[in-house]
Order: sequence, then C-alpha cells, then structure tokens
Amino acid sequence: MKAIPLTDRLSVSGQLEAADFPALAAAGVRRVINNRPDGEAPGQLTAAAAAGHAAACGLEYIHIPVAFPAVRAEDVDAFRDAVLSADGPVHAHCRSGTRSANLWFIGEVLAGDMTRAEVGAAGARSGIGVTDALSWLDRHAAAPDAR
Repeated sequence: MKAIPLTDRLSVSGQLEAADFPALAAAGVRRVINNRPDGEAPGQLTAAAAAGHAAACGLEYIHIPVAFPAVRAEDVDAFRDAVLSADGPVHAHCRSGTRSANLWFIGEVLAGDMTRAEVGAAGARSGIGVTDALSWLDRHAAAPDAR
C-alpha cells in the first residue's frame, strides 16, 4: 500500500490488504474509511473482513461505498464528517485512491475551504486525477465556486 497524504489528517491509497491494517495503526492512523463497494473486483477484501482487521488493530472503520458519477451530496457529507470527526489521522481507500481523494476535494469545495483551482493544484501535487470531482461540481452547480 502506498499512502498518499492529502492533508495532515488524511491520506488515501488503493485497496487495502489484511497486512496493511497493522502498518496503518503503527503509523498513528485512528480511522480507516473504505469507499469501495463490496464485489467491485474479484479477490478484494470485503467490508466485513476489513472491519474485522481494523478492529483487531484498534482502528475505527467506516464503510462509505460510492461510485462516480452516482455520488450523492450525502456521500460527500458522510465522508467529510468521517474525516473531520476522527480522533486523529484518517486513511481512506478505494481501488486506486482517486475516488477517496475526489470525495475529499468535493467536500472541501462545498465547505468553501478550497476553490476549483486549488483542487486542480492539489491533484497535481498528489498525482491524483480530479476529473471526477470537477465533473461532479459542474453537475451540482449549487456548490460554492463551482464555476
């Protein structure tokens, strides 16, 4: 697992394996968020199995399965709340880390904490594509700075 830091509180990566949970706990992570629906790919760790590995390592575990473009504002809010309410660092994962990062970026724009230009710059710094976030914001024009 290659963790990509987005903020001092949030990192993202691709699919986690059982061996990743002890490493995350050792690194100080307090909460794991899984944004991948069960059954998305053969052999992926199920949410129930991941929750068990997280609990065994003393990590909180939240499953917020999403798929673009069907992400709802409620999903964005749940993700942002899960990150901000954690008692310490959070690690979110999906297939590649992109979906989790894009959820964060959308939430930051909706909260007025980032502009679309800042989303693009953050994506470039982290090596994460932000097309899903920008497209989502275009479709939901009520977002601050969605122009």
